Amino acid sequence: MSELTRIYDVALLDLDGVVYIGEHPVDHAPEALSSARDAGMKLAFVTNNASRPPEVVAEHLVDIGVQAAPSEVVTSAQAAARVLAEKLEPGTKVLVVGGAGLEAALQEREFRPVRHLADEPAAVVQGFDPSVDWYSLAEGSYAVASGLLWVATNVDATIPTPRGRAPGNGALVDAVRTASGRDPVVAGKPEPPMHREAIARSGARRPLVVGDRLDTDIEGANAAGADSLLVLTGVTDAVELVLAPPRLRPTFVGADLRALHHTAEALSVAAGQNATGGWHAVVDGDELRLSRQVPGAQNGDIDALRAACGAVWAAESVPPSAVRAALAGAGWAER
Repeated sequence: MSELTRIYDVALLDLDGVVYIGEHPVDHAPEALSSARDAGMKLAFVTNNASRPPEVVAEHLVDIGVQAAPSEVVTSAQAAARVLAEKLEPGTKVLVVGGAGLEAALQEREFRPVRHLADEPAAVVQGFDPSVDWYSLAEGSYAVASGLLWVATNVDATIPTPRGRAPGNGALVDAVRTASGRDPVVAGKPEPPMHREAIARSGARRPLVVGDRLDTDIEGANAAGADSLLVLTGVTDAVELVLAPPRLRPTFVGADLRALHHTAEALSVAAGQNATGGWHAVVDGDELRLSRQVPGAQNGDIDALRAACGAVWAAESVPPSAVRAALAGAGWAER
């Protein structure tokens, strides 16, 4: 079978936890993406993080060794601005609860960003930025409670950082939701506006969604009818993957972005596909058993995880403790 770079024309790549974590590249990411370009695959950098404009994101990517142009960056801020553009006229004032990335996306659509309800905005847009403080959240809450259209770039509860998981935009959206008693229109992954924006900007005909989160990247790909690759360099761990319900299950799973250069056969995961590589998995009652069938199969390799997914996904239910114990025995350490 062909490598993924030969099957799909564009990789729609999440950033946080996939290409970089904080200021540093994920191991092997720059080399893998350079090789993907050489193989003819186009890249689009698709992020739910709305804090930075595409130019700044591209500059960061270049700084860590990843070739990128601003036109290849697609942010949830841009998706949110598209949602607003479908409802509001150019020149409309929009109250921003977020940072420069949101302001740039609004200006691209000819909206006028403002920061206070007294400026008489017609809508509120909220996205993650480290500068968001109580005053910004309060101003957003007052505006949302007044009945204005409220668009959130995304509702990711957490973001990966070099020190672990930290509160994401979803946690900040919850603060405004609690204060106002209303729910936002969500533009980012897994909602359709984000994928429409990414496909429109990249010109993808057969995209591959690449991400580290089941509840945004993979769920969004499934909702859009696109194939997906989960990489285990960010938020999702092995136990979470094996226990994932159908709407959160990826097409492929790989350790990192080097998986783009593996064949579909070597990465595919599916219910009932419980013999992969040198590993075999079986569910017996409340027990998951993983065994090596081929000499040389390695502890903790992707084939063991794929086999576990195939067995558990075909079963009615398996206790998390059983999954955890079987994976630990196969060399997968819990985070």
